[in-house]
Amino acid sequence: MALEDHAGDVLAKARAAAGSSLAEVAAVSGLGPEAYAALEESGKAAGTPDWVGLGRKLGLDGAKLARIAGGWLPADRDLGQWRELRRITTERGMAVNCYLVWDEVTREAALFDTGWDAAPVLELLEEQGLQLRHLFITHGHADHVAAVGAVRERFPKVKLHSSAPETAVDQRNRANDFIHLGSLRITNRPTPGHAADGVTYVVGNWPDDAPNVAMVGDAVFAGSMGGAASRLEEAKAAVRQQILSLPDETLICPGHGPVTTVSEEKANNPFLG
Repeated sequence: MALEDHAGDVLAKARAAAGSSLAEVAAVSGLGPEAYAALEESGKAAGTPDWVGLGRKLGLDGAKLARIAGGWLPADRDLGQWRELRRITTERGMAVNCYLVWDEVTREAALFDTGWDAAPVLELLEEQGLQLRHLFITHGHADHVAAVGAVRERFPKVKLHSSAPETAVDQRNRANDFIHLGSLRITNRPTPGHAADGVTYVVGNWPDDAPNVAMVGDAVFAGSMGGAASRLEEAKAAVRQQILSLPDETLICPGHGPVTTVSEEKANNPFLG
């Protein structure tokens, strides 16, 4: 799976958050204005950009930015290490991931976001003989919650969890929530910035000592972050404090793009220098 954001997308997000004009950033890029604009648009440069200068201007790690531009991808992981974890990707103009986990003994399941379409989720639940007990929402943007109604129609007793204060939920996330799904344990950590109600769910106690799994929504992507405009510093602080503080081997499951790990984002994410 390709990265959600190429190097130009990273630059554009950082420039928007900094309130800098295209001309201001082009002036430190080592490229002309047209070439820099093309870099933001395509992620490819006609020439060699001054990655360090761009990073200094926009609050990015220049070396990591150059790595993204050079084609870095997180390691291609076999999710079979987590036998009871599935990624479901649906598309409607943009592709979005949701994730299903379950306990192998009780067959109780939890869904993290819904994506655009409930059909593949419902098919997987039926195929595996699962009962959906919990629906956890990472944030309320439309691509992550579009199928909530269809999921709840099929499973009317499913418990809906969210941090959105204006949304009717069965359980609003609290700091010390500790939810059991069979032998699995689910906790939550606030990760606002991209969305005011952003929250990361950490699933632990997997069979065979598999590492923890962090369902991060759009708080962080492989090599990037969800757009946060004027709240970028808040978003970066939340990621550092609540996600990068998890063990290095923790699997990060974002709302867009490939899965990654805490260690890979520490080493490669330009926003997280």
